[in-house]
Amino acid sequence: MSAEVPGRDIDAEDRPAIPDKLYYRIGEVEGITAIPAYVLRYWESEFKLLRPKKNPAGQRLYRKRDLDLVLRIKSLLYDERLTLEGAKKRLHAESRGAGQLDLGVRGQALEAALRRTRDQLRALRDRLVPPKS
Repeated sequence: MSAEVPGRDIDAEDRPAIPDKLYYRIGEVEGITAIPAYVLRYWESEFKLLRPKKNPAGQRLYRKRDLDLVLRIKSLLYDERLTLEGAKKRLHAESRGAGQLDLGVRGQALEAALRRTRDQLRALRDRLVPPKS
């Protein structure tokens, strides 16, 4: 008999089908992802992208995108064996991926502004420091 590691799927086909719903309670997410509820709550404190809504009673209500994010975090931590910091960096890079084209235009404008500022600071420094003779 083999010992089962908490939070790890033995076989992806054994995972229950994800019901098509608007919201999932933490117990349902626990059953779908095989991640214990206390780990899900901890991940909320570590991963700023994971923010399930809460109902008036304070119960967490996960949306489909939250569920997908939990599965992605699980894959990064357990399958790819990344650290928490590594997983955070990867998720941050992936979340910015869609806006890369916009950043190119903004990046060029920012680069030009930084060049102008650097040139102005050099000119100011040259005025304040007398040239060496």
